[in-house]
Amino acid sequence: MAQQRLAKRKRDMRPSWDEYFSRIAVEVSRRSTCIRRHVGAILMHDKRILATGYNGAPRGTIHCSESGCLREEHRVPSGERHELCRGLHAEMNALIQAANHGIRVQDATLYTTTFPCSLCVKMLINGGIQRIVAQCNYGDSLAKELLAEAGVRVELFDLQSHRTSVYPLPKQRRRTAAVTSKKDESSRKASKRGVRRRN
Repeated sequence: MAQQRLAKRKRDMRPSWDEYFSRIAVEVSRRSTCIRRHVGAILMHDKRILATGYNGAPRGTIHCSESGCLREEHRVPSGERHELCRGLHAEMNALIQAANHGIRVQDATLYTTTFPCSLCVKMLINGGIQRIVAQCNYGDSLAKELLAEAGVRVELFDLQSHRTSVYPLPKQRRRTAAVTSKKDESSRKASKRGVRRRN
């Protein structure tokens, strides 16, 4: 009986795969040189790490911790004007690292300490990332819309409760249906007025 309890306790202490990779992403974020926030990202496929990335200035350039923050200087709010920054985002650096080493990221999962912005999301969608597990939210509504449209699975992992939950993305827009209904509506209006279109 005591051995069973001990075995159960060991099982409960063993981290899930989501916790395992999420904790590694936190460790990766410690390399960041960003003044505002430290972000770490990991691309994983089939329980194997493909690439890692953290946010910071490009290779061979002065770190933001030394040069100062452009965004702070211009008082840019979080989630806006991404081009006003010396640094690359963690997700970008993970994708670049994979590309530099010829590693295929199609169908991979991204583990990140912060929800990706719309710039990173566009790259992740085109890279074929199928699932994103973030640890905290980020105020970029376009990123969420794009992920919903692309059908990427998004989840939040809570390090305190050790639980993963589905992130509620906005409902997907149906562009083709909307375009068709507008055409139908305009043709109905035209026929009511007795207007005939010439071929």
